[in-house]
Amino acid sequence: MSEIPVIAIFDVGKTNKKLFLFDEQYRIIFERTARFTETVDEDGAPCENLESLRLSVFDSLREVFRRKDVVIKAINFSTYGASLVYIDEEGRPLTPLYNYLKEYPPVLREQFYNTYGGEKAFSVQTASPVLGSLNSGMQLYRLKYTQPDIYRQVKYALHLPQYMSYLLSGIACSDITSIGCHTNFWDFQQHNYHMWVIKEGVLEKLAPLLPSNEVMPAAFPGNNYAIGTGLHDSSAALIPYLVNFHEPFILISTGTWCISFNPFNDTPLTDEELAADCLCYMTFQGKPVKASRLFAGYEHEQQVKRIAAHFNQHTGHYRNIDFDSRIIRLLKERNKQDHALLPPDPKLLQASVFGQRDLHTFSSDTEAYHQLMLDIAQQQFIATKRVLNGSSVKRIFVDGGFSKNAIYMNLLAALFPEIEIFAASMAQATAMGAALAIHSSWNSKPLPNDLIELKYYSVTHDVSL
Repeated sequence: MSEIPVIAIFDVGKTNKKLFLFDEQYRIIFERTARFTETVDEDGAPCENLESLRLSVFDSLREVFRRKDVVIKAINFSTYGASLVYIDEEGRPLTPLYNYLKEYPPVLREQFYNTYGGEKAFSVQTASPVLGSLNSGMQLYRLKYTQPDIYRQVKYALHLPQYMSYLLSGIACSDITSIGCHTNFWDFQQHNYHMWVIKEGVLEKLAPLLPSNEVMPAAFPGNNYAIGTGLHDSSAALIPYLVNFHEPFILISTGTWCISFNPFNDTPLTDEELAADCLCYMTFQGKPVKASRLFAGYEHEQQVKRIAAHFNQHTGHYRNIDFDSRIIRLLKERNKQDHALLPPDPKLLQASVFGQRDLHTFSSDTEAYHQLMLDIAQQQFIATKRVLNGSSVKRIFVDGGFSKNAIYMNLLAALFPEIEIFAASMAQATAMGAALAIHSSWNSKPLPNDLIELKYYSVTHDVSL
């Protein structure tokens, strides 16, 4: 039996750590999932167990290298962002992998923004709201001022995807999808590192920037597979869409956060957009992607529990509720009286007004659930419109959990009558994106054009929103 050429992808989320093998048609032929118990840093804050992650990479690879039916041609990585590994001259981590949700010291924050032009101007330059530790450059700034002895030992500060790549290649590099995403490192106006990176001497701690499609040889003698530089997971998930579709589109990636990506909008972020939680990601080709975020998946989960408890139902009941245009028309008429409801505040992570609604006003749980989805869809419309303006988008693709929700999809079609709305489904978009980024380095076949399955939602003419 001949060996099947494959690429191995490590896809590291906050909860699940996955390894996939894709064949040349991008079919998954092997999948392994692991979960690690979190550890704590020196302050007692929870953080990733970096040593468990490192050992897992080598254990997993030993397992797949023993297989006789495949030959590994390349390895690449996609991981969550805003996480830095500080390595010394020998490549050893010097600190825990600090959690990006760790509270940022207010005094340091004030010192930083006062020195570099104030929060508003700085946010416009770096295309990101002020997010504390989630701006990963702020983590390196913090290390410099609070742990100067460790900072002096740092050879390189590597984002997590590039650290994983370094484990197998021995080559330290930076990647634009990590450097360019809400890090405070990148000046989107100058298309280069922000001046603070040079003034603070931080640039020498950042490894050379390599293109996202670059590959390096493996560090182990006798093996001729290629190692990718690694990618930030949000940017990786966009790659299959950029490969398959060339007309302007928006991708609404739905999960805990619903993020609207517009790779075809290059207008600079305004103060108003930044205040409404818009930011820029970076494609693997180094182009800015305007994006807006909505905490809708989280709210959906919480409010479904509230509805289920009130109507004595099981939460699983709401997974497959059919869209009922009659209920929507009824709710729309009733909602004209809702003057007392306060609009959501993006900074408080509210996704809609539903949390203010009295469940006793609904005649059934189905009616209440339709109202929840109507409230979420209306906020989704506002969030997506923020990145739609200034571009000629004719299609919106929705992937993730809400793409399977008939009520959400029909409401979106009604809210955007001039735009084609599609539910998109694809196995493991993030991992597939990391494989596609280095396609030419391992795959002898042309790029496939059937990676994504689409379901079209037409406008329901008896519902106008």
